[in-house]
Amino acid sequence: MSSNTNNPVFSRTLNRDFSKTLRSRVNTYFKSNKISRHANATMVVKTVIMLSLFFIPLMALSLGLVTKTWMLFLAYTMSGLGMAGIGMGVMHDAIHGSYSKNKNVNRFLGYSFNLIGANAVVWKIQHNILHHTYTNIEEADDDINAPFFLRFSPHAKYYWVHQFQHIYIWFFYSISTISWITTKDFVRLKRYKDMRFLDGKNEYNKVLAEMTVWKLLYYSYALVLPMLIVPLSWWVILLAFLCMHTVTGLLVSTVFQIAHIMPDNEFPLPDGKGMMTDDWYKHQFITTTNFAPKSKFLFWLIGGLNHQIEHHVLPDVYHVHYKKLTKIVAETAREYGIPYHVKKSFAHAIVDHVKC
Repeated sequence: MSSNTNNPVFSRTLNRDFSKTLRSRVNTYFKSNKISRHANATMVVKTVIMLSLFFIPLMALSLGLVTKTWMLFLAYTMSGLGMAGIGMGVMHDAIHGSYSKNKNVNRFLGYSFNLIGANAVVWKIQHNILHHTYTNIEEADDDINAPFFLRFSPHAKYYWVHQFQHIYIWFFYSISTISWITTKDFVRLKRYKDMRFLDGKNEYNKVLAEMTVWKLLYYSYALVLPMLIVPLSWWVILLAFLCMHTVTGLLVSTVFQIAHIMPDNEFPLPDGKGMMTDDWYKHQFITTTNFAPKSKFLFWLIGGLNHQIEHHVLPDVYHVHYKKLTKIVAETAREYGIPYHVKKSFAHAIVDHVKC
């Protein structure tokens, strides 16, 4: 996989003491407690739970065990929660390489993303490279590149319709994953090829073919097979399928958006030479917000992504450790005068998000 060299560059001299101290303290934490930076036994159990929550309801549909409309919607809703759990609590860490020190385990669990209709290769470029490196930077961070009717950056052109965005944004969040698995992956793959993230036409064709097969497989067991087996009208099954994606889309989109599209977060731009004002570590702090840090249930459900700051500065650490590392990260940031944004609850974060 190639890389695009026409992106902003961060200073390698600013705040070196801060980043060195932070890394040293985190490393000391793991060494002194004699624990791995990767997943533990409880997370293996969680992985099984999330995969089961997604696949078992779909198996029930395909085996003809679902015969009533309420059962159909319940099954798909449960699968939607499982899909979100796989996306945020399994594949996310695996593709970052933090689930296991064994690369093959990470690669294998990363394929769980393909099983829920998306694509691991496209995600790795979009998320690991573009979003994590260039967080909240206009044009460079693909997470804030959006159609004209959605405005996620103060530097994006303002249209009159944006005054209503806080109302209609929830519809687009709800259809985000269905859009993702049908068209967006193909559009992004072509764009990433043009940006030279893929090694030529052969790699592009290979990824395109594999992605098409994976998506056909997903639609086969998640929609087509239930339509053939479940004794209900096809349109009711399609509606329930879309309901599943509404659950997943709303949860996943909201979690990722309230971590960065917030009033306190900054959207810095490079200068005329492509240089950023700050170093990469400080950039992650000024563009990211934590929320609901005391919620154990939310932490478990969304893969620790309410501790988004810890995730951004320590992407190689599995999310189960974020709660313990929060004190280290926050205190080190305050010691060096680096902002550390936190919203006390999920609801509070959503309220602030719609103000953007």
